[in-house]
Amino acid sequence: MGDRYYVTDSDLSERFPLYTRANVGEVFPDPVTPLTSDTALWFAELGWRDAWVRMGAFEADEFPDDTYCQLGVQGGYCYLNASLIRLFGERAPGLSWQTMDETFFGAQPGIPPYQEMPGDVRPDLSEKIGQTFGWVFAQTALSDLTELTEDREETLRLRAERPDYTTWTEQQLWQRYLDLVPLHRKYFSHHLFTTYMATVPVGAISAVATAVGRPDLILPILAGIGEVDSAAPSHAMWAMSRMDPDGDEFRAAFEQFLHDFGSRGPNEWESRSPTWETRPALALAAIDRMRGAPDSADPALQNAERARQREAAAAELLAMVEADPATHGQLAAAIACSAAWLPGRERTKTNNIRCIHEMRMPMREFGRRMVEKGAFDEIEDYGFLRSAEVEDCIANPHAFTETIRSRRAEYRHLQELVPPFVFVGRTDGPDTWHRRDEPAEGMLGAGDSLVGMPGCPGQAEGIARVILDSNDPTALEPGDILVAPITDPSWTPLFVPAAGVVVDVGAALSHAIIVSRELGIPCVISATDATRRIPNGARIRVDGSTGAVTVLELP
Repeated sequence: MGDRYYVTDSDLSERFPLYTRANVGEVFPDPVTPLTSDTALWFAELGWRDAWVRMGAFEADEFPDDTYCQLGVQGGYCYLNASLIRLFGERAPGLSWQTMDETFFGAQPGIPPYQEMPGDVRPDLSEKIGQTFGWVFAQTALSDLTELTEDREETLRLRAERPDYTTWTEQQLWQRYLDLVPLHRKYFSHHLFTTYMATVPVGAISAVATAVGRPDLILPILAGIGEVDSAAPSHAMWAMSRMDPDGDEFRAAFEQFLHDFGSRGPNEWESRSPTWETRPALALAAIDRMRGAPDSADPALQNAERARQREAAAAELLAMVEADPATHGQLAAAIACSAAWLPGRERTKTNNIRCIHEMRMPMREFGRRMVEKGAFDEIEDYGFLRSAEVEDCIANPHAFTETIRSRRAEYRHLQELVPPFVFVGRTDGPDTWHRRDEPAEGMLGAGDSLVGMPGCPGQAEGIARVILDSNDPTALEPGDILVAPITDPSWTPLFVPAAGVVVDVGAALSHAIIVSRELGIPCVISATDATRRIPNGARIRVDGSTGAVTVLELP
């Protein structure tokens, strides 16, 4: 069942009891607000189930009708059900629960091994998944994934045709939000389907490279593919960083940037959160960080180099298995289809974020009016309403003022805490969690190393800048090593001036890896407690090929 520590906390599955913050920490780094929990998060749950059924991994009756299962909320924080993801790995031909752990969760302590349960083995579903996998190999370009292109065009139209919400009634604003939420279910279903299909080429390439003793070729082959939508803002920001910030050219470019990419921002899956459109200073600060970077840091140049390395690594690995036609053919197909599915995953994420932003904008107008009436303290307070309370709030705005204040205060307290990375069955309450600003045991000294997982190959040396919040990137200077707890797309522009990236958590399909590969920046993920153990200001070396982070000199 699960305990209830915050208003958003959900039931937990007894059949599938393993929950983790892995991967979802990039999506919801902060606690989930009541409105999101009641609407967007629930429709994400339904979309995830749609994806499972579509790929043949589960039948709909394996999930409860009206309670969370694939997702869960404890202490306000969103968790993924790792039991279901592992079960997919066990049912899928050529995969395993270990493959899913490596792909989605990375190397983190405290994760128990998979234990088979009655009903786990389903040969009929394994056959269906195998048929789906066969189709995956036939898609070799992003343009082949036509539904993602259609979703992209649909979400772009939502932005282009956004109404003037200042002329709408509060009831109309709320109805607009409700009308858009089901679209999120569709886009999220496509996101999860694409995400799991991306494991097919990654798994095949990794298996062959490991079997021939060349695992070092895996990362170069998965880098430099191009067409990564979530990297596009960095390219636009780079171009603006070369312009006069006081000139007309910059002003026009920035206005277009906000139209095209204004949906992005920290904690962007949460409708209450600010974005580059609602708080342009966030984007301006990131652009400013790029101004001091040399022209050689141009992300387009870095991506071109990664593309050359990808081609060379692929040719080398293919040559090593040329004498085995079956393996050679499978590897060639996996390399080809990776060019569709890896950027496809980022496209589906971008499509979802555009949709959520269009859900956000009518509610921001709603919040603005409530502030004018004295019912809200902040525009974003709409996030602290339950969906069943919104219409009552429209009728009697001041009825929820104190409730919202109480929920906001508790939310901000939870933001200061570190939820457990993994739990089985239930988690101890927030009163047992560490504070984010609490010093870690084992602070690294000169000569000490921390080993995580390789993210993007290459070495870099620079000053470690421990940044816990992408809202304030001002401490990062060109050539520094960015050390972050997690990364979502709002962090991406900070990768450009950085010499390297180190992240506390992450796995093969984490945002940090995908984007760092496109930008050509050495990256280490799953470096547990890096933000708490690496002294800010220390000179460090990052080896993205081995996962080692070494302190060279203390500040």
